[in-house]
Amino acid sequence: MRAKDSAQLAAIRLLLAAIKQREVDERIELDDTQIVEAIEKMLKQRRDSISQYEAANRQDLVDVEKFEVGVLQTYLPQALTEDEVNAVLEKVVVETGAVGIKDMSKVMAAIKPLVVGRADMGKISGLIKARLSA
Repeated sequence: MRAKDSAQLAAIRLLLAAIKQREVDERIELDDTQIVEAIEKMLKQRRDSISQYEAANRQDLVDVEKFEVGVLQTYLPQALTEDEVNAVLEKVVVETGAVGIKDMSKVMAAIKPLVVGRADMGKISGLIKARLSA
């Protein structure tokens, strides 16, 4: 507020509103994991909006959404590197005893709490599919 950065302030207010809305709707106080999930949901919405705005050739709206993505990403934990993701994936596959694509849901359930907010679950899903079908 003091920096008079209205665009960043608006993005932060959107985040706070989403968190408060979820707390009111569910009558709970969100913990850190649930807040990270809320941020990830907002990021996914922004990315979807960006692709649709680009398809409609609305660069002004794309710029606003990309700025909000940048602001929201600052509130997420440090992202895992590709090597760290692969190491976690290997560990989970060994621990769950997964051998085929039919075990994908078991691996997803085990890996999600380990990487929540630190890696894109869509990419993780693709890596799991590739690993289990090999």
